[in-house]
Amino acid sequence: MDAYDDESLAGRVILVTGGGSGLGAAMCSVLAREGAQLAVADINETTAGRIADDINQAGGTAHAFLMDVGDEQVIIDVLARVVSRFGRLDAIINNAGVDVTIGIREMETADWHRVMATNLTGPFLLAKHGLAHLASGGHIVNIASTASRRTWPNASAYHASKWGLMGLTHALHAELRGAGVKVSAVIAGGMRTPFLLDRFPDIDVESLQDPHNVARAVKFVLTQPPQTVIPEVMVLPMKETSWP
Repeated sequence: MDAYDDESLAGRVILVTGGGSGLGAAMCSVLAREGAQLAVADINETTAGRIADDINQAGGTAHAFLMDVGDEQVIIDVLARVVSRFGRLDAIINNAGVDVTIGIREMETADWHRVMATNLTGPFLLAKHGLAHLASGGHIVNIASTASRRTWPNASAYHASKWGLMGLTHALHAELRGAGVKVSAVIAGGMRTPFLLDRFPDIDVESLQDPHNVARAVKFVLTQPPQTVIPEVMVLPMKETSWP
């Protein structure tokens, strides 16, 4: 596998889960403008296809893949298809996420498992099976949340999944750095995305940040020199309300 310049995204193949909307779509757009080739993976094939089409029409390179990150066999199959189509895989961004805003007394066990499957088991499976395909100097980026640093009511499954994701990230950083694989967590504060806006229509949008700002931080994490890794970075809106 030919070496590439770690400080450039040109030609690098990056898989983004949850790439069809919100932060995922913003990351695909930002990274494509830097020359990366995007595998836009999403459980919604229509939105993933729309983002890929937008990138291609703008002169970039992208392809949409239907992926449920809770399905191990689908993950295995899509990873193989990504490498078959692009010839390599340089980075995996675990961005897909769900939440259930409900108290623990009312939460169904199925809801708990669904949040864990998407937010924590999915990144585990993408890392586990992705390692067989990642090019030399590969990178795994996990999108966390301020929910991994503090807590609020009626979000126990989401908090548990994101705190777990931070543990997984740092454990993999320790385990894989010797093999030259970088593992990073990007802790994102509130963003103007459907993830928040669709569920909390009364939220103050002025307290939220543009997801493209977080995408720029992801680009920064991905473009460090070979001898440097950023295990963790937090990106907050200036008026962040979920962080002191």
